[in-house]
Amino acid sequence: MLDLSQFIPGPFATRQLADLGAEVIKIEPPAGDPMRRFMHDSNDSMSAVYRHLNRGKRICRLDLKSDRGKACLRDLITDADILLESFRPGVLERLGFGPDILKQLNPRLIHCALSGYGQTGPYRLRAGHDINYSAASGALQVSGTNERPVIEYPPVVDHASAMQASITILGALYAREQSGKGAYLDISLFETILSWQYYPLLNNESARAESLINGGAACYNIYQSADGQFVTLGAVETHFWQRFCETVDRPEWIERQFETMPQDNLIAELNQLFNQQPVKHWNQLFLTVDCCYEPVIFPHDSGSHVQIKARESLTTNGPVYPGMINHKRVFTDPNPFEFAADDTPRWDDI
Repeated sequence: MLDLSQFIPGPFATRQLADLGAEVIKIEPPAGDPMRRFMHDSNDSMSAVYRHLNRGKRICRLDLKSDRGKACLRDLITDADILLESFRPGVLERLGFGPDILKQLNPRLIHCALSGYGQTGPYRLRAGHDINYSAASGALQVSGTNERPVIEYPPVVDHASAMQASITILGALYAREQSGKGAYLDISLFETILSWQYYPLLNNESARAESLINGGAACYNIYQSADGQFVTLGAVETHFWQRFCETVDRPEWIERQFETMPQDNLIAELNQLFNQQPVKHWNQLFLTVDCCYEPVIFPHDSGSHVQIKARESLTTNGPVYPGMINHKRVFTDPNPFEFAADDTPRWDDI
């Protein structure tokens, strides 16, 4: 598999496939993927995030504007099963690798073009990032507080579209087993997050913090404890809500679960309750109560979480691919390649 992508969406998609056993060669420009140094200020040569996104891959730095670089890419394409690229529409064709050329080089090739708004339409060349796609799809309008939308972190669209790309690639691989033919896949980050908006679209919702699961209900919300930390309550089902109310000795709240939303008054009462004690008190109180309660933890504390430790789902190299948890698979990097001369491909080991 060839990966001609940068930053998060493409590399995360191909990293997933590498975790599943694919042999991935990532093609980067001579200066490397900008993600090597993005939000990275230590003395290490590359960021831990970049290493995580590209673990298990071979990295080849090629100048695709040079004849030698193009010749090397042609050789790689001829022998590849999959090509994923995240150029703006038209760039790959200008480099000499348009659809007809790719088909001539490898009729069985599965070509996945991962772009912001897709390969067609008036927005096809429009610049954008995760925050822009969320805005254009309506996702930000229904997510956040009454006062304003809230930026999603880590970037949801980047990772959602990576998953969409990898799933579609696997589907195309299966189809190729039946037809013997390659495929062209047009995956849009914008359309990926748009496809997730079925709930507000089908329910005709357009406001933040006014529905059951976007902040309008007391039974499904975030509350602050006396020490400034936060806890979550997800007691959507009646029996969970009843157990919660009984545990905090507020039986009068049981019948108020489905008051008209937004439930500002009831939410305020729960806020007042949780503000009376620190998070340790609430953790202890709900330790054995089955009511969908969880404290909000800091990322650096996740390694000590009992569930994460029990399943070994987090390592020093970052989170384990979910499908491989408890399978004890060891991810090994390929043998290192030394840098070649400036006019030849350069290989890095991740």
